[in-house]
Amino acid sequence: MDPAPASAWAPLARQKTVVLTTLKRDGTAVPTAVSVAVVGERAYVRSFEKAWKTKRIRNNPRVTVAPSTALGKPTGTPVEAVARRLSGAEDRAASRALVRKHPLLHGLLVPLTHRLGRRRTGRTVHFALTAVAPRVGDAAAGGSPAGKSGVGSSVRVTTSRRSPGHSGFE
Repeated sequence: MDPAPASAWAPLARQKTVVLTTLKRDGTAVPTAVSVAVVGERAYVRSFEKAWKTKRIRNNPRVTVAPSTALGKPTGTPVEAVARRLSGAEDRAASRALVRKHPLLHGLLVPLTHRLGRRRTGRTVHFALTAVAPRVGDAAAGGSPAGKSGVGSSVRVTTSRRSPGHSGFE
């Protein structure tokens, strides 16, 4: 996996929200709308420790990122990337980048909700996304986060009945 040039992130540099698509262990793609900040050759996103997307990234760091509306409807071409959980100085730098780009949301609202729900959600975590060149002919090996049909394919979303106590939040 060779790092792609910083120009891979150019379409996302001014984007406020992106769809981060992660993979379940069975290969099912799960799209999630997240805020993004692009700095150089990396894009940064934030989540919380106990979120399902954090667990999926821990199991398989290959993701796709596509520009989207605030509600998560993709509006552009996805970029393949590898996510890496940050700690220490890198974690603080990612947090600062998100606060610079989204002052009200990531400077006040998100940290407040993460602190208030810390018992249930765990600590705030940041990920650095590094763009990679798409793997050619690797769809059969499950290398594409968009599923077995390759990058850019439509994502099938299934719903199921949930128990009355289930909030539906990741």
